[in-house]
Amino acid sequence: MAEAERIIGTPDTPDDSDERTAQADQQDIPAERPRGRRRIAVLFAVAVFAYALDLVSKMIVVAKLEHHAPIKVIGEWLEFNAIRNPGAAFGVGQAFTIIFTVIAAAVIVVIIRLARKLYSLPWAIALGLLLGGALGNLTDRIFRSPGVFEGEVVDFIAPKGFAVFNLADSAIVCGGILIVLLSFRGLDPDGTVHRD
Repeated sequence: MAEAERIIGTPDTPDDSDERTAQADQQDIPAERPRGRRRIAVLFAVAVFAYALDLVSKMIVVAKLEHHAPIKVIGEWLEFNAIRNPGAAFGVGQAFTIIFTVIAAAVIVVIIRLARKLYSLPWAIALGLLLGGALGNLTDRIFRSPGVFEGEVVDFIAPKGFAVFNLADSAIVCGGILIVLLSFRGLDPDGTVHRD
């Protein structure tokens, strides 16, 4: 909890931020956060791109591929096969559709709150991927059958010997991997680097 509070923090007040920076300059100590523009625009641009790509791909899959034979993309190794998934990413936990809907909504709220203190470009990209992917699958949960908050997600990318997934799942996984790498490097969303 303390780590989450450290990352998310509280809203900045201009006087506090300027005072801390001035004190750090006078004491020859690095400021808590580097100066520069916030990366909120990058976060939302990446999120909109990931969301739009997922939404368009699912619309095409539902219109052209659902109730049809799978399309082989790379021989037996990769095919497009439309399925409806009531579970989480990669078909996990099909009995907990409502719980996954609530989790996706909570992730979206946390990312939007974290955006206030976002000064790191890599973090903006990672959080944008997470936000776009979460929105993509949440849209299915809300608007697809069998009902609101119980909707089944459209999955269609089917590698041989692996679960069927979609572009939203891919965005979430890529964003998660990037966050792990950034954490190992000690880079915080506010742009500071810490060494443990």
